[in-house]
Amino acid sequence: MSKIIVIEDENAVRENLHELLELEGHTAFSASDGRDGIELIRQHLPDLIICDIQMPKMDGYQVLEALSEDPYTNSIPFIFLTAKTSRSDMRTGMDLGADDYLTKPFTHDEVLEAIASRLKKQSAVAQHYESQMDELRQNMALMLPHELRTPLTIILGYSSLLLEADEAMAPAELKEIGGSIFHAGQRLQRLIQRFLLYAELTVDAQGVANAGDTDGNVTTIHTSLISDLAEQKAQEVNRETDLNLELANGLLQVNGPYLLPLLEELFENAFKFSEAGTPVQISGARDNGTFNITITNQGRGMTPEQIAQTGAYTQFERKRYEQQGQGLGLTIARLAAEQLGGTFSIESVPHEYTSTHLTLPVG
Repeated sequence: MSKIIVIEDENAVRENLHELLELEGHTAFSASDGRDGIELIRQHLPDLIICDIQMPKMDGYQVLEALSEDPYTNSIPFIFLTAKTSRSDMRTGMDLGADDYLTKPFTHDEVLEAIASRLKKQSAVAQHYESQMDELRQNMALMLPHELRTPLTIILGYSSLLLEADEAMAPAELKEIGGSIFHAGQRLQRLIQRFLLYAELTVDAQGVANAGDTDGNVTTIHTSLISDLAEQKAQEVNRETDLNLELANGLLQVNGPYLLPLLEELFENAFKFSEAGTPVQISGARDNGTFNITITNQGRGMTPEQIAQTGAYTQFERKRYEQQGQGLGLTIARLAAEQLGGTFSIESVPHEYTSTHLTLPVG
């Protein structure tokens, strides 16, 4: 059963609730004031909290406020138990994050029903997140071994061949082997860089409220660098003739270092998820203090549900489509756009097109 903590200064009420919970099979802990209750909560991390409002040392509002500031306790279901029944009192508790409100006097059935309702809701939330974690584990299990093993196998295999080669090996053959090793090393380097970038953006996202702060963190680039990057990505997949560029010339100042890494992810995705011979359109221009860029391809496309589920290590229909990558591209783009103080969105129709839209404040 569940762990439940009761915080109540009236001895009879507290003991009555404690006994009721134990009889129902729960593990119960109780405290007579707010401070002791918080210590119990942090010690046991219960599944649910029942707390009076008017108590010595710390009242129920202060307890809930303190718990909401702690990442380990802010999601624990919280039921207020009180004789105060005014609408303003209830509104105060709900604004602080209370899940339910029981008024004294109460019956045992009322308490048990409230507990069952809150625990059922919490269980549903836990199952949802566990389902997401299972999907994440499956995606990583499918993706990581392949992404790491493939370039390493090439590097080790060709390096071994060189070590065993005799002096008669033709220069052209040596050059071909060296090229294979070099390209495999580049792929592995790109994989590592992408993981590091994602980790950096994830840490920086904790300070996203400060996005757009220009305190010594301004990057200035010319739009020609964006054009060069797009052309480089097209050349890497032999699709130079598929690229259509419409970028206004000029200097851009953005509040952070992530513009080119962001665009690199979007450009790679546009080519990766569309067929050779179909156009990849990249257009961008300034507009009233912002730089707006749109990348459109006529590829596989995404459903609204897939767009909503886009996250780190997510690759849709990987079993059906053989593809390289870690499923990080769109997540990196979204996090980077937030850090630059901008917005990022996706518009797509399955088997027709996908457009990614980026709007950034610029100087």
